[in-house]
Amino acid sequence: MNPNVIKYQKTKVYGLNVFYRESGPKNAPTLLLLHGYPTSSHMYRQLIPMLNNDYHVIAPDLIGFGFSDAPHYKEFNYTFDNLTKYVQGLIDQLKIRRFALQVFDYGAPVGYRLAVANPEKITGIISQNGNAYEEGLSDGWNPIKKYWEEPTEANRNNLRSLSTAETTHWQYFTGVTDKTLVAPESYSLDQFLLDRKDNGELQLDLFKDYATNVALYPTFHEYFREHQPPLLAVWGDKDPFFLPAGAKAFKKDLPKATVKFYDTGHFALETHVNEIGAEIGRFLETLPK
Repeated sequence: MNPNVIKYQKTKVYGLNVFYRESGPKNAPTLLLLHGYPTSSHMYRQLIPMLNNDYHVIAPDLIGFGFSDAPHYKEFNYTFDNLTKYVQGLIDQLKIRRFALQVFDYGAPVGYRLAVANPEKITGIISQNGNAYEEGLSDGWNPIKKYWEEPTEANRNNLRSLSTAETTHWQYFTGVTDKTLVAPESYSLDQFLLDRKDNGELQLDLFKDYATNVALYPTFHEYFREHQPPLLAVWGDKDPFFLPAGAKAFKKDLPKATVKFYDTGHFALETHVNEIGAEIGRFLETLPK
């Protein structure tokens, strides 16, 4: 079978189905793509064919997202530690010994946890608007921060609008100059899955738990300083959530990091996949095989 086809697969990890896209030769260097909120591995649909000739690409859906299982929020503890546990389980099950990481949004705290836990496995990190520094958090986080500080029902309810179609649309189009480049199936699929019964509650649980990611920033920085993983930051500089300062901050701990900005918003791959894909390809060529 042609190794460049994309396979759409599910496997049981700790009793739950984890969906993942897989493509490329299995004996090639592995690249793990981690998506963010409120999307899924679908966000990498255009990037994977640009890389699967030379790399073994794996893109899972986090638990609660995409086509992975989304157990009821009262029956599953929706934390970033727990999301990471299932990605780690997938890595172990697929017997991936070394890999490069690409992280975006929620995929960043998951990916950085993986890197801290598996420093010997990580060949390099690509961060596409995947924040790890407080200076990268925009004022758009203020209502979520308020919920961290005061986890009241009122503050929880104030965040329900973040899962509406209007907000999803806003996330995709804010900062985008040519809106015809954003595929409607992207935000439509995200919203279809967000609108599943009680899915909004699990998203609120994750908004609350995001505070643990910020608390771990010093741990991530220590990992960067100690292990000096090669890092490429490719950043939509009009992102309403993660500011360009967050991309520049990587250089504090990783002075050899490469930081590139693009004139677009949060979902930079929707509008600049060719430019970003080419930059990622050049970066991957420099990593140990």
